[in-house]
Amino acid sequence: MKVLAIDTSTYTLGVALVDKEKVIGEYMTDLNKNHSLRAMPAIEALMKECEVKPGDLEKIVVAEGPGSYTGVRIGVTIAKTLAWSLGIPLVGISSLAVLAASAHYYPSYISPIFDARRGRVYTGLYRFEEGKLTNVKEDKNLSLTDWCSELKELNQEVMFVGSDVRLHESFIRETMGRQVVLGNISVSYPRPSELARLGLHEPAVDLHSFVPNYIRLAEAEAKWLEQQKAEK
Repeated sequence: MKVLAIDTSTYTLGVALVDKEKVIGEYMTDLNKNHSLRAMPAIEALMKECEVKPGDLEKIVVAEGPGSYTGVRIGVTIAKTLAWSLGIPLVGISSLAVLAASAHYYPSYISPIFDARRGRVYTGLYRFEEGKLTNVKEDKNLSLTDWCSELKELNQEVMFVGSDVRLHESFIRETMGRQVVLGNISVSYPRPSELARLGLHEPAVDLHSFVPNYIRLAEAEAKWLEQQKAEK
């Protein structure tokens, strides 16, 4: 089964082609540039290089969020359009799960981190059980203080992964001490090939009802809803 994976949920733009368990090709950049201008050309270039035609694809897998609101929308929109036009299944996978999957060699808990500003993070808790990535604590948006307190109660090592970890490294170390393991550069960025593998055997979503998983409303939208509620 040939699968196209698309991740535009963070600064990292990732596209991969996987045939069953084999990675045919993978493209990644980590640039603060507009994904809307770069994602489709990246997909087209990778498919051309790998000699894969649109009609050869049998499934689309997309990182559904959380992450950048604009970035997540771009990836989901492209994935839905391709799946609909090609008449093939679409699968959505947590963007945090994709990041956690990069630490597949680690035997204990894994906490992927996306910075959400103002002392908050997007995160969840994962671990590999019998070779399969398992979600131990669901993805959420919360203060890093609360998250570290929650993790301390586990009394076990936790590997923090993601390029945004460096923004909070001092606080995490001070709060959790010897429980902290910081992932190296190999687990700092979500890999689209891992996204493809995670979605390879997952059931398809309903194309019409599938939407990004932002976890939290965009700040402007939240303020608008609060204003509407107050006016009523």
